Order: sequence, then structure tokens, then C-alpha cells
Amino acid sequence: MDWKIVFSDIDGTVLNSKHELLTSTIEAVQKLALKNIPFVLVSARMPKAMKLILDEMNVKMPMISYGGALVLDEQNQILHDDKINKLDTKAIIDEIELLWPDDVVINYYSDDNWFVKDEDNKAVKREENITNVKASQADFKELINKDILPNKILCMTKANISSKIEAVLQEKFPQLNIVRSSDILIEIMNKDVSKANGIEVLLHHLNMIPAQAIAFGDNYNDLDMLKFVGRGVVMKNAPEEIKKQMKYITKSNNEDGIYEYLQKLDLV
Repeated sequence: MDWKIVFSDIDGTVLNSKHELLTSTIEAVQKLALKNIPFVLVSARMPKAMKLILDEMNVKMPMISYGGALVLDEQNQILHDDKINKLDTKAIIDEIELLWPDDVVINYYSDDNWFVKDEDNKAVKREENITNVKASQADFKELINKDILPNKILCMTKANISSKIEAVLQEKFPQLNIVRSSDILIEIMNKDVSKANGIEVLLHHLNMIPAQAIAFGDNYNDLDMLKFVGRGVVMKNAPEEIKKQMKYITKSNNEDGIYEYLQKLDLV
């Protein structure tokens, strides 16, 4: 196959367990760029946080943000922008605050802005340290009233209750896409938002087809992307449940997994 483009998740895939880029990954991305093969980050993160990684890689590439809800070309022009409507936004925030007032920290992402109710919250500070982006304090009701609607709502919670919260919200809000991106994070977007759909938008823009694409991922919200492209590659550090579903597995995010697999394909 003549591979034309590479997609990759960020946390647990492009970044190692210390949330750092491996030198080998930077080298791989730069070698791909010399061959005019884009390396596109596909993440639940906001564009600002993704751009910091691209800057460290010293490349300018398109981005698929918020799990596919916001797609930007390499000039940061919007190709696709999908936001949760006012009614659903208000309803799901009210439900979370009613059922888990002390167990869930709500994060409200709109365009390239990250809003929280308490910017001093420990979970928020942890996320700031991971992403190197600062949250802004805001009243969610005021945002909704001003029609500043979210591309994504992120719930930070505890590992022992995340699956239960996910199940409850999925049942009550079937019109939304609700999925865990880790054992403590639950992503909420519109129903038709997925990494695969975000990839489809960008491929159409670039006049490419899924069969020409490779994707790397490590978690539940990567599965649709991995199954959509011509070659979906899962990291060794992924949960066993995910690895069982995929044919191609590479080394972990701490062991040059991306570089080694691209080397096997003679791309780097």
C-alpha cells in the first residue's frame, strides 16, 4: 500500500507515560514530513494543547480536536465545527451536578477555550500540568445563555465509578456520544462526533481515502479511528480488551512504538 497520511492519538500514544514526546517520535514525524506524508494528531484535547506538541515536533500539520468535533487545516482554518446544542448542554450539566456533585469535575470546551467552575481545583491543576494550557473560570449557565456552546464536555472523576457514570449518562442521553478516554476521564460530544468522522472530513479535504491512512491509538475512544483507516495500529500499553480487537500491535508509548512500526513499513 502507498501510505499517504498518518493519524495518531496523543495521550498514551504520541506521548509517553510522563506526558513527554520521545526523540524517536519527533524524528519519525520529521522524516514523514520530508516525504510529504502528514502526521495528524487526533485527540480529545483542545487545539491550543495540540499546537504545543506540533511546535515541539517542529512541524505544521492539520489537527483533529475534541475527538473529531473540531477539524482544522494546517493554516488553522476550520473545516468542521460540531457543538452540543443549548438544550442538551444544560440538561447534561444539570444531571451530572445533581447525581455526582462531589465526584465529578466538569470541564467545558468551546473552540479554543477551556472553562471550569473552580480554576483552583486539584483535578484541573493536574490537567493544566499535563496539557500546559490554563483553564478559565466561568459560570456554565452564563456561557450557555451567551450561546458559547461546547464542542466537548469533559468529566474528571474517580476510576472506581467512571464506568457507572458513563453507563448512566449513555442511557439518559442517547443523543450524545459519551465515552471514557481513560479510567478517570469521560468525554461528551454530539452523537455523530468520532475520531473516524473527523478523519473522514480531513481525508475528503485532502482528496485521500481511508485505505491510504495509518492510525495509532491506545484507548476506547480510538477504536473507531483504528477500524476506519487502512491500517489501525494499537499500542502495547492499551487495555487487553482493545488489543484483542486489533490485528496490528506495536511497542508501547515508552518504547519507540510509533517509530518502530513506521520503520517496519519503510516510511522512516
